[in-house]
Amino acid sequence: MAKAQQVTSAKAAAKKRVVKVDSYGDAHVTASFNNIIISLTNKNGQVISWSSAGKMGFKGSKKNTPYAAQMAASDAARVAAEAGLKRVDVFVKGPGAGRESAIRAIANNGIEVNMIKDVTPLPHNGCRPPKKRRV
Repeated sequence: MAKAQQVTSAKAAAKKRVVKVDSYGDAHVTASFNNIIISLTNKNGQVISWSSAGKMGFKGSKKNTPYAAQMAASDAARVAAEAGLKRVDVFVKGPGAGRESAIRAIANNGIEVNMIKDVTPLPHNGCRPPKKRRV
């Protein structure tokens, strides 16, 4: 009885994190082979809004399509624009499809794209890569 009461009071005491939204921020687009994740942050790196192809209801191989990336990016951009974000620097990471369509969708939702930078990690002959796929 005491434990159940303690859990409910802890949930009530937990406050929603308040993020300071400036008019200028960053957009991080992570495009893997299986999914695409878009995070819009302020300059401190605190997330204002985020979305992914899986969150938008796409499943399986449909998650890695330009259309899924466009839907996810427009969802995240709409929420961030309502919060007050106006301009972003875009950082694109990963080899997946839909990188360009995600950037285009952010721009079409009223957020000005100031800069686009590819931050895909490249090995300087580090780990041994996986064996070649035989399809």
